[in-house]
Amino acid sequence: MQSKFPTSILAPAILAVAALATIPAVAETTATVKVPFNFTVAGRNLPAGNYSVERDVRGVFVTLQSQQTAQSFVWIASPSSTKTAAASLTFDQEGQNYTLRSVQSGPVVTPRLDRKKASDSERIINSAGQ
Repeated sequence: MQSKFPTSILAPAILAVAALATIPAVAETTATVKVPFNFTVAGRNLPAGNYSVERDVRGVFVTLQSQQTAQSFVWIASPSSTKTAAASLTFDQEGQNYTLRSVQSGPVVTPRLDRKKASDSERIINSAGQ
């Protein structure tokens, strides 16, 4: 007759390791930003409203998700030279039209999204609603 002692200890240990290995990467920072105007991102028109901004644990990706629609955008981020609130959106304005220029989440920021030259007309909205 074989001993069941090693199996009874080994099985819970394997389950514990498997559980730890399958923990999904969760957002390190999530903030809500209220955008008071319609705007364009990557050629898509988005409505005014609340948007969540998330940064992954490693600070590699930044996600912008509309809370009114199913639209979301993910970008690779890089370290920012400026310190900011939990989340900040920067827009370029031409007349009544706004185009998202960049998304910053704490210490990381997306590259320039609108691919235009810097203009004098910009608007920054952060998670404090300013």
